[in-house]
Amino acid sequence: MQLSLTDQLQWIADSTSILVPELILVAGILSVILLNIFRVVHFRIYGAVAIASVTLSGLSVLLHWHTDPVSLFNHLLRADDFSSAYKLLFALGTLLTFLLSLSSGTSNKPAEYCSLLLTATLGANLLVMSTSFIMVILSLELISISTYVLAGFHFTKPGAEGSLKYFLFGSAATAIMIYGISLLFGLSGTLNFTSSEFVSHLIAQHSSLVMLSGFFILAGFLFKASAVPFHLWAPDVYEAAPLPVVAFLSVVPKLAGVAALLKFTLAINLFGQSFFDWQTVIAAVAILSIVVGNLSALAQKEAKRMMAYSSIAQAGFLMAAMAPLSLQSMQFMIFYSAVFLIMNFAVFTLLQQFETTYKTTSIHALAGLAKTALIPSVLLTMALIALTGLPPTAGFTAKLFVFSSIWEAFTGTGKSILLWLLLIGLLNTVISLFFYLKIPFYLFIRANTLTEPASAKSFTFTNLLGLVLVIALFVFFFYPALLMGWLNRINFVL
Repeated sequence: MQLSLTDQLQWIADSTSILVPELILVAGILSVILLNIFRVVHFRIYGAVAIASVTLSGLSVLLHWHTDPVSLFNHLLRADDFSSAYKLLFALGTLLTFLLSLSSGTSNKPAEYCSLLLTATLGANLLVMSTSFIMVILSLELISISTYVLAGFHFTKPGAEGSLKYFLFGSAATAIMIYGISLLFGLSGTLNFTSSEFVSHLIAQHSSLVMLSGFFILAGFLFKASAVPFHLWAPDVYEAAPLPVVAFLSVVPKLAGVAALLKFTLAINLFGQSFFDWQTVIAAVAILSIVVGNLSALAQKEAKRMMAYSSIAQAGFLMAAMAPLSLQSMQFMIFYSAVFLIMNFAVFTLLQQFETTYKTTSIHALAGLAKTALIPSVLLTMALIALTGLPPTAGFTAKLFVFSSIWEAFTGTGKSILLWLLLIGLLNTVISLFFYLKIPFYLFIRANTLTEPASAKSFTFTNLLGLVLVIALFVFFFYPALLMGWLNRINFVL
């Protein structure tokens, strides 16, 4: 039904009033720019403004929680509880990034640094709300352009090379995605991939172009999730970028990409009526990401590169959580996302403590440092145990939920790809022991044969932040209902 101009203007006004969390982020970006115009030079002032913005944005998500889906701006966006859950995770991830940055004095260009992080978070919020391909592209570019610059914020030759590789891969993935969208628009006649028109037109199509365009569109989401085959940029970027930026890149853009990929997969799968089996595609990409990430991590000698390959494998586990395409699996995916955020930030927080004190994140250089840095060594070991998926940490609970969801989907459908996903996921959990526990082995078992390292301070803000995150991992293991009880109320609607 064609709306009148008055009705359209009223819809825009109503939509704007719902976007309070995003408007707060915009206000934060503008405030940082204004501070820069007035020549404010202290990073802590910019950091305080940015932290206040992202905190208020997260609180606003809680206050404006939408149990019932609400379409915004003529179906460009939709506010619902699924997107709200992820927006809370983005706010938490960005807040932790700013706290890490303040403790390390990351940037000599504070206005640019803070505004880029807030812009990337804004893009992530919009991406998980997107119901139109137009907003998907705009949101992805908001995230991508901001993170291209952040990746090179050390202003060194390796940082520039990593940032350039990131940019080139991202540009290629976006171009492929836009071409796929153009094909799918021609076949469906609409850019709104959640509409009944999109579904009905594609059900009537039996063209291989539907499959081809779907593969092309996957490129943009897989790049943002750093999943195979769009993962090659990750190791160089992780190694060269500042640690707080690496922590941010490993979580916020990845989770935004995976959440948007879930919505697109459900749409292109046409609620199980597609002539092509997209569930098999997701499961196959998950298997490849898990295997490539874990096997590549085994050979790494630098902690940040190891975590890059770990991040690729974790993207596979996030997609494995998605693969059953059921309501329960989506709730488990959000649980895994929340635990993954805590685990990754715990590891990078404690790695930053070692980098600040000993000027290195090389695994071999960590030999024997547990004697002089006992507290961060113990906390880092706990965080790595969680990433492995061992009890008594929430990493075990998260993987248990994922594997149980895959098994239930296999028993219901009998698809062999789901059984292979389950078996390969379990096998790779064992394989991950050999590289995740390599760092504790060097910290506690190997002796330092070079020079006697200086003692690290036991009571630092970084250690305190790491302690809080590790405690959260134990809490969600013993009391997973604290999170799952809330997630069970999320009713995903495409």
